[in-house]
Amino acid sequence: MVRAFIMIKADAGDAEPLVGSVSALDHITEAHVVAGDFDVIAEAEAEEVRDVMGTAATQIRELKGVADTKTYVCLE
Repeated sequence: MVRAFIMIKADAGDAEPLVGSVSALDHITEAHVVAGDFDVIAEAEAEEVRDVMGTAATQIRELKGVADTKTYVCLE
C-alpha cells in the first residue's frame, strides 16, 4: 500500500468547498482545511504509486479553486 499527503493551495475563499470535492476523489482517505502555507491537506492511499500520483497530478489539479499542490509520498 502506498500512502501520500497532498498539500493544496486554494484560490482565495475556495478552501471549504474544495475539501468536499477532494474528499470525493478516488484514493483520498481524508481531507482537511488547515492554517499555514497550504489551505487543504489530503491523505491518499492506493496499491500503486502511479494511482496516488494520478489522483494528485490529474484529478486534484483539475478541480476548480486549486492554485497549487505538493505531494509527499510516505516512505514508511
